[in-house]
Amino acid sequence: MDLKRWAHIVAVADRRSFVRAAEQVHLSQPALTRSIQAAEAELGLQLFDRGTNEVVATPAGEFVVARARQLVFNSRCLERDVELYRSRALGDTAFGVGPFPAATFLSPLLTAMRREFPGINLRVEISNWQLLLERLRDEDIEFFVADTRDLPSDPNLHGRALRPEPGGFYVRAGHPLTTTRKTATLPRIWSHGVLSVRLPTGVRSVISRLLGIEATLALECDDIEVLKDVALACDAVLAAPHAAVAREVAAGRLQAVEVAGLPPLASEMGIVTLRGRTPSPMAALIIERLSAMATGEASSASAGRP
Repeated sequence: MDLKRWAHIVAVADRRSFVRAAEQVHLSQPALTRSIQAAEAELGLQLFDRGTNEVVATPAGEFVVARARQLVFNSRCLERDVELYRSRALGDTAFGVGPFPAATFLSPLLTAMRREFPGINLRVEISNWQLLLERLRDEDIEFFVADTRDLPSDPNLHGRALRPEPGGFYVRAGHPLTTTRKTATLPRIWSHGVLSVRLPTGVRSVISRLLGIEATLALECDDIEVLKDVALACDAVLAAPHAAVAREVAAGRLQAVEVAGLPPLASEMGIVTLRGRTPSPMAALIIERLSAMATGEASSASAGRP
C-alpha cells in the first residue's frame, strides 16, 4: 500500500469525516471513500465505523492508524531532509587532506563552510596520500587533496590538478645559514638536518643526485605545524611550500634560504576521487571551490592516473 493511502487513513481518523478528510487530502469524497475501502480490503480489516454523525476508528483501525501516522510523519521528515540535503543545509561529508594543503588552504575553507552551512557535519582526515588512498578505496571519505606525483596508475581513480605551490628551504631567524653568505649549497643544507613531509619519489631522486648520496630526512612528519615548531627551536632546516610558512616569514621568525644549483621546487596538488562515484552535494561544492584554484584538469585517460 502506498504512502498516499496511509495518509488517507490518518486524515479520516483525524477529521472523523470523509467530507472534511477529502478536503484535507485534496480528493473528492467518493474518491477518498474508494481509497479507504481498498485499504480495508487489502488489510482484511474494517478500519472505520461509518455513523450518521461522524466516522470513528474501530479497535483495528486505531491499531493501524497509530502505525500509519508514524509512516506518514517519517515520510514527511524524509522529504524535508532530502530537500535540505539537496540544498546543502543538512548532511555529513568526509574528505581527506594531505599535510601541505592542511597547512595552507584548509582552515579558510572550513571556516567558510561552517559560516555558510552550519547544518552540515564535516569530517576531515589529515594524512599522507598513501593512507588517504586507502580511506578513499574503502569509501570512508569521498575525496582527498594531496600531492599526487607518486599516486599509482589506477583506472578507478580520477583526479583534478590544483595549481602548483612553490616551496623552498626555511630556517629560524639568526640561523648560521643566514649569517654567513647569501646562498648555501645543498650539502650544507643537509648537514643541518632537513625536516619535511614524505618527499615524492621524483623530488627525492633529484636531491639525491645533487647530494651524491641518498636524501634522508632528519625528521619526516605529516604535520607541518610540528615541523615548523621544531625548525623554530633548533638549527634544522624546514622544507615546505611558501604558503605554509607565510605568517612565520612575515613575522621574521623564519627566513628563506637560497640554495645554489637547486631547480625550483613545487608541490603538485590534486583532488582525487573514485571514478564513477557521484559526490554528495556538499562534497561537490567543496571540490568545485578547490577546483577554482586549479590551472587545468588533470587528464588520466591514457594512463588511468590523476
